[in-house]
Amino acid sequence: MGLSTGIRTLDDALGGLQPGRFYLVAAAPGAGSSLIATAAARTSALDQHQPVLYAASGLTRADIAARIVAAHLPVDYHRLRAGRLTPTEQDDTAALHHHLAQAPLYIDDGSDLTTDAITESVPHLPGLALVVVDRLQTTEDPRLPLSGPLQITDAAQALAHLARTHELPVLAAVDTDDPHLIAALSLDITITLTRDADQIHATITERDLGPQATLTLHADLAHARITDPPTPYASPTSPAPQTPPPPPAASLHAPAQPPQTPLQAPTSPLPDPTPTEPAPTAHTAAPPKPSPRRTTAPPPPEGGYANRDYSYFTGMITRAVDEALHDHDGDVTAATEALVKKAVPNAMTLFEATRVGGNYEHTVYPETLEFLRKKTKDGADEIWEGRHNWTNTHLMEALQNGTHPPITVNALDTNASFLSAFKTHLPIGALIHDPNGGFDPKRSGIYRLPARPTWHHPHLPDPIGNRREDGPVLLDDATIRLLIRCARLGLCEAPHITECWTSGTSEGLLEKFRRVLTETRANAVKANETVTVEYIKAMYSKFTSTIGESSVNRDIRRPDWMHIIRSQAFANLWYKSHRAHSNGLTVVRVRGTDELHIIGDWRTVFTEGRLTTQMKQKDQYPLPRKSAR
Repeated sequence: MGLSTGIRTLDDALGGLQPGRFYLVAAAPGAGSSLIATAAARTSALDQHQPVLYAASGLTRADIAARIVAAHLPVDYHRLRAGRLTPTEQDDTAALHHHLAQAPLYIDDGSDLTTDAITESVPHLPGLALVVVDRLQTTEDPRLPLSGPLQITDAAQALAHLARTHELPVLAAVDTDDPHLIAALSLDITITLTRDADQIHATITERDLGPQATLTLHADLAHARITDPPTPYASPTSPAPQTPPPPPAASLHAPAQPPQTPLQAPTSPLPDPTPTEPAPTAHTAAPPKPSPRRTTAPPPPEGGYANRDYSYFTGMITRAVDEALHDHDGDVTAATEALVKKAVPNAMTLFEATRVGGNYEHTVYPETLEFLRKKTKDGADEIWEGRHNWTNTHLMEALQNGTHPPITVNALDTNASFLSAFKTHLPIGALIHDPNGGFDPKRSGIYRLPARPTWHHPHLPDPIGNRREDGPVLLDDATIRLLIRCARLGLCEAPHITECWTSGTSEGLLEKFRRVLTETRANAVKANETVTVEYIKAMYSKFTSTIGESSVNRDIRRPDWMHIIRSQAFANLWYKSHRAHSNGLTVVRVRGTDELHIIGDWRTVFTEGRLTTQMKQKDQYPLPRKSAR
């Protein structure tokens, strides 16, 4: 069981707030999303003494403290804020304020609150157990960075990433129950609240499994809290009952009483119902004495790719191969052909499986921009990929006129070039136009340059290929990053970007997918299982070729991804040619994504083999070639 939300019915359905998961509580204003956030924070900090970072956007520390006091004692919220408490209530409130000031609750209510600021605070709070963000606001407010539809999307993705990378539960409230906006966010777990008088109906939805439970909670708005109903209720769609959590140290639904820890009230009652000793902010105050740390996740099992256990995913591939061989009575050719025909849907199934629990939720069907559309059925769009078809003409001329002695060329081949290119910066959401251009390494997409960049190095291939056209060019992210790298190496000018269409980026969108395919391929190469190798080749190559405008793959439509992956494969080959040149080898030819022809002892630079990190020799030939007599 994870951390308690303070509401037993909700805990039973969720299994508590689990480390590494992001929970979005979505509700129209007044329906209770902020009260869920407050309940989770006060239960962890006050009852369980677990450090909590409370990021308050649009609220003040005084607002949060008043809600916590009203809910925790409980005491009437409106009388508390109006300063009309009885003497006994004033004593209890003063005591709880003192206790609250000592609790490991860090409230950041800065007007410049961003997800970056929240992320930067996390490492500085020892033993942090929970992050609460209250709230994401759909109406854009220039004074609140966490407001507006676009900002909400970026914030939700960043908070999901924060949860994964720091193995923390992160809970955020958003002030809308708009199903279209919520569906567009496509988050792991969403709790949607609708209010009917003093009842709140909570629907728990998991992205890949749909609605999992519908609960009825009690809206105790007089005490600024949501509680369990008199008789717990769950719909028939609820998951199987889980072991109930242990009762909290101090019941949130008990009659008015002081908090669990005995507290001494001040000698004089508190004159102002708002806290005089608010909890320290995460940015300005040192943390209190260390609190018990949460249990960390166990280390990953030894073995596998990067010591990760991908056996569940690799098993999806090996079982498909075994079934195909069985269905075709061991006929390798027939089994391979059958698997290749299923490569696209099977690759998409595997990709979606590896994305479950991912840090970011990518957009599957963004609007296709005009320059990403094919002009004819078999034509191309307007994006210029760095496709190689280069020959060292200076060397060839010298060979032809006899000023260079005859040579022996080694024709090398890269392994699974498109698979390696899955490690690239892909745009997460829909591309947004910026007429001012420029390059932001935290974003990815398509870039307009006023003219083709010039290249003056005859012994290295042009990083954007052999295509020659006048006027502006549209380049994708992988090619732009290659040009920037070349500029840092002093080989060319930095690209001048006058206009761009980008989204926030991640290098990890295909990373797990890539690792699973790479691990399975490596095992198949070692065991000489040709069917598996060919099946994996069909999966990654067809995935790349069909995620653009293809009727073969209707599960995703990302032509921008297709271009970036292909250009990353071209860029990877350029990096290899530069590595060979820098180590004293002569580059003779560069073709496509995988052919590198060089002169010299290539094994001193590259490792020979069939793995994705290795090179293999396909041919060796002399130049100039002898004329047939």
